[in-house]
Amino acid sequence: MNKTLLLILCDFLLLNLLALTRWEKAEPARAKQPPVPELAANAATKDQDLVETMKLSLADERATRDQLAQKLSSAEVTISTREQNLAQLQADKTKLTATLGDSQRAASDLGQKIAAAAQEATMTKEQLARLQRELEDKRTEAERQKQALAALAQQQAEARQKIEGLSVAVQVAEREKTMLKEAAESLKAQVESERQERIKVQSTTAQLAQGVGQLAEKSGELTKEIRDNRPINANVLFSDFLANRVTTKFTAVRAGVFSPNTRERETATILVTDGTKIYALLHISDTPFPLSETSLDWEQLTVEFSRPPSYSSRAGTLLFLAADPRLVAVPVDATQVAALGVKVYQIAPEPFKFPDAVLVSGGGKGYGEVGFKLDAAQPGYVRVDNRLFKRLFGNFAPSRGDLVLSKTGELLGIMVNSDYCALVNGFASASRIDTGADVRAQRTGDLLNGISARVLAMPLKLQ
Repeated sequence: MNKTLLLILCDFLLLNLLALTRWEKAEPARAKQPPVPELAANAATKDQDLVETMKLSLADERATRDQLAQKLSSAEVTISTREQNLAQLQADKTKLTATLGDSQRAASDLGQKIAAAAQEATMTKEQLARLQRELEDKRTEAERQKQALAALAQQQAEARQKIEGLSVAVQVAEREKTMLKEAAESLKAQVESERQERIKVQSTTAQLAQGVGQLAEKSGELTKEIRDNRPINANVLFSDFLANRVTTKFTAVRAGVFSPNTRERETATILVTDGTKIYALLHISDTPFPLSETSLDWEQLTVEFSRPPSYSSRAGTLLFLAADPRLVAVPVDATQVAALGVKVYQIAPEPFKFPDAVLVSGGGKGYGEVGFKLDAAQPGYVRVDNRLFKRLFGNFAPSRGDLVLSKTGELLGIMVNSDYCALVNGFASASRIDTGADVRAQRTGDLLNGISARVLAMPLKLQ
């Protein structure tokens, strides 16, 4: 029960008790005295005042009780209303919870769809890049076939001219023969003998022409064999390298603690072909990805080719070769090669024809002749003789990233350290990175750490 209401009831009972109690009977008997009129009148007035006071108090208590009853009723109504509101809020909460669950599931489904769309977009981008490369290859092949067709047309025109010349000669000969027949019928025997002589001369001429053709063919083969087996001077090879080197610039960006972390590397190298495609060949130390540190994921990567005075273009892919992951090949299309206007080096078909090679260091800072030996335990590498420093031109010693050229002007390989040169006989790749403004999805940190682990697993002499 409400405490206030309990107090009111107690007060009410107390007042009733006071009002209904006959106090004159409860008092002890007193000695009778002579009546005093004034005192009797005063006593009657006090009882009447007391009753009036108690009536007034009772009326006040009744009014207070009525007010409290009204307040209690109002409070009960308010509590009932609040309970209804609370029930409504609880129902709304249940509905919102169900709606939130549906929204979360819808958001999860949408996220999965977005991820699938992003993956599909990435695959579409890779397919587009592959189609573009195939288109460029087909354009190159079409251009080559067009040139071959033009050359064939020219040969046909020359052959047609020769045929026309022979036709004219035959016509003249026929005319002369007719004139001879008409002029001297009696000289048939002499004409017949002359004809026989002419046939013999033609046969002899054909034999001589065939012999001259065979001699020219053998002379061409002999000239090619002499050229292939004649070593080229190191000065000529170095001058050729300086005239055909291409500057390659790498720029890699990733988030840093206070500002973006940007790394740039620039080096000069040559363009090499395996007979089908053309690549710029470098060592991984010439890129922003050193193997001496634990790599994190890069966010942006650009590779730019430049050549004075103002040409520049970008590459789309970096390939890490399967023969040695430290060798980096950057594909170059035919348009870029034509714009660069440089010589494309061939891979040496016979790398062991000569015991010496020409080593070019630092993109052209020094060069010289060095001997090399085969290593039976490492068939894909040759060991460079570092003791012959007196034959080197320039203030340097062989180190990783140096290009090694054969004495016939072809590419042998790249130095992977100061002792061993990795032979380049193809461009099969083990991994790749596509350049662009956002390469985070390619997880370049894991890729580069895998390359570092593969290098550390090699024999110590090759590291």
